[in-house]
Amino acid sequence: MFTGIVEELGSVATISHLVDDSVRITINASVVLDGSDLGDSIAVNGVCLTVTQRDSHTFSADVMKETLSMTTIGSLQTDSPVNLERPVTLATRLGGHIVQGHVDGVGRIISREHSRNWDVVTIEPPQHLLKYIVHKGSITVDGTSLTISAVTDTTFSVSLIPVTLANTTLGVRAIGDSVNLEVDMLAKYVEKLVGASS
Repeated sequence: MFTGIVEELGSVATISHLVDDSVRITINASVVLDGSDLGDSIAVNGVCLTVTQRDSHTFSADVMKETLSMTTIGSLQTDSPVNLERPVTLATRLGGHIVQGHVDGVGRIISREHSRNWDVVTIEPPQHLLKYIVHKGSITVDGTSLTISAVTDTTFSVSLIPVTLANTTLGVRAIGDSVNLEVDMLAKYVEKLVGASS
């Protein structure tokens, strides 16, 4: 479990193809390596991955076919920047919202408005996710916990403050780029409960 508060920007060191359409991705990092060991989880652009190898400057994770097809991990290249976060602990401040690291779908950036103090980014999510997206609600975009500032029938928008622009991949994402989306899991639980009682 994560909070969507990105701890550092890492970068892809290498990508090696394994058998059965899987890959091993090795990522340059520093902050998230502290306290992380083999078998631990690290969120990479919002995708919960398991550490299979590590040294003092990198960690590796094996990514299966389903994850490659359902997220943007398969489109990463050497030197691609990635948002990194270690799992929450009982002593961690919950600065964002509860995030599982299970991507619900891939969205596409359709507009970006710059201003002196923030950027407004508008994203087109998969149609089936729109019912979980509400004004002032929470959403995770590439592993970053954000507040939804506007919603239409086909899109939602988020406002990115300077610290988010400087310390996450959202500072360099452009129109047309794909992003991993995880909706607030509380909305999915409510849907399940309401459906069961009706």
